[in-house]
Amino acid sequence: MKLISWNVNGLRSLYKKGAFSSIFEIDPDIICMQETKAHPDQLPDEVRSPAGYHSYFDHSKIKKGYSGVAIFSKVEPDKVEYGMGIKKFDDEGRVLVAYYKAFVLLNVYFPNGGGGPDRLEYKMEFYDEFLKFIDKLKKEDKKIVFCGDVNTAHEEIDLFHPKENANNTGFLEMERKWIDKVIEHGYLDTFRTLHPEKIQYSWWDMKSYARDRGIGWRIDYFFVSENLKNEIKKAEIFDNIFGSDHCPIFLELK
Repeated sequence: MKLISWNVNGLRSLYKKGAFSSIFEIDPDIICMQETKAHPDQLPDEVRSPAGYHSYFDHSKIKKGYSGVAIFSKVEPDKVEYGMGIKKFDDEGRVLVAYYKAFVLLNVYFPNGGGGPDRLEYKMEFYDEFLKFIDKLKKEDKKIVFCGDVNTAHEEIDLFHPKENANNTGFLEMERKWIDKVIEHGYLDTFRTLHPEKIQYSWWDMKSYARDRGIGWRIDYFFVSENLKNEIKKAEIFDNIFGSDHCPIFLELK
């Protein structure tokens, strides 16, 4: 089972650049996309229904061209849920939950804490509610895979300028401690599990040409519950694939 997660920073933009079709050439079983910034009706047919894949979309109900997630899956899930059942989060179209026989997959575009104290508070509340949501699934003996743009770098190894960003959202102590908590609750950061000391990034600031200079952050993740630990075969960052300010990340399960 090969899975890809990618914050595409606009699905329509990705399509116009020709990068949408190129990710399917890798032939993954499931592709999760975040920050799609589109209602399905705004998408061309080949994006809305790519050949060989079942497709599912959630979008922002409060603002056009904002947020949004999509799943493209070769295998049809047993069921798909939209959101966590909390209106103020679900209105932003940030969560898709796909139930498969082997595991439950959650594709999530976690909030960015920038834009003032209210948004940081929103982000931290989203974090807490999301952890409760997956813990409830885990108590039902589900195997959990969750992926997406978490919008936080966990450790100093995960960004080029850790000390300079200690007081900036995305590397605040409270944000990083939430990832600690996720791990304490029995979820594995698959990339770090296989590559404990590897320095590789998944997001770069485009305005400062940071990607050209190798100045990035690792803020995109695949986490799995511990009952999938022995199934992790590969966890990679495809930083040679362009089309967004993020690059795709990859997980292969046995």
